[in-house]
Amino acid sequence: MNTSISKANQSQGMLLFTLNLQKQRFAIGTLKVREIVPFLPTTQIPYSHQHVIGTVSIRGLTVPVIDMAAAIGFRPIAPQEYSNTYLVVTDCLRTVVAFMVRDIDKIIECDWKSIEPAPDSAGRNVFVTGVTRFEDHIVQLLDVELLLSKIYPQYADTKIPMLTDVQRERIKSLNILLVDDSSIARKQLGDALNNINIPFDICRDGNSALEFMRSKAKQNDAIDILVSDIEMPGLDGYELAFEVQNDQTLRHAYRILHTSLSSEMCTERAHQVGAHEALVKFNAGELIEAMLRGAESLTAH
Repeated sequence: MNTSISKANQSQGMLLFTLNLQKQRFAIGTLKVREIVPFLPTTQIPYSHQHVIGTVSIRGLTVPVIDMAAAIGFRPIAPQEYSNTYLVVTDCLRTVVAFMVRDIDKIIECDWKSIEPAPDSAGRNVFVTGVTRFEDHIVQLLDVELLLSKIYPQYADTKIPMLTDVQRERIKSLNILLVDDSSIARKQLGDALNNINIPFDICRDGNSALEFMRSKAKQNDAIDILVSDIEMPGLDGYELAFEVQNDQTLRHAYRILHTSLSSEMCTERAHQVGAHEALVKFNAGELIEAMLRGAESLTAH
């Protein structure tokens, strides 16, 4: 296979923007962004979350507007400032929302290997998954999944599927590795498997996952099912899948990419780099069904 594919996602667009008056730079991957529009007048929603300032109509779709500054802990943007803000319309976790930001900086190409994971000392509920530098300024990559789960708690819920004893034992006998840089995603994944009594290991980025898989393989206890996020600091999910596929000691693993991105492009690229499946977060039933397909595939081989 052409090794150049491993470079398919080393560089990816990042949208830089500011949320506070200190002009700190924040970012989200452009694959999550549908469009950017100047602020539009909103219609208020009774009993909505305090950080949801209303809804707007964009291309015939009613979209909730979230004050991103307030949502991550900064001073809320005052109504008199709204007219100078922008709406970043995202498609994430199977839903479309618009994040109100103070200003749009620029879109840059960023090598994900240059992004460092947020330090453990930052705490469990910090909204930053990674940190990089651009033009001598620190840029913080935001955890959109965690942010949405705080505003819409139902997104954090998991619908646990019912398994037969035979299905449960089939999965339970396998070595499962979960990889995600989002703290809420790791909790969702872990809860889904814990609730049906399925053991697993978990890593927070691609580099540590690859190291862990190689260590397990040396112990003749190789990983059977890999479930990995796509957008991660260091080694992203595409590159992780590629590395696993091209390592004779690891390629036995059934590779599932699990992403908040809603895009056919993600699925196509996932297959190009050696993933067996690509799923949109988060539906525990779909994930368990994919693991069962993985178990059947492994048994067939």
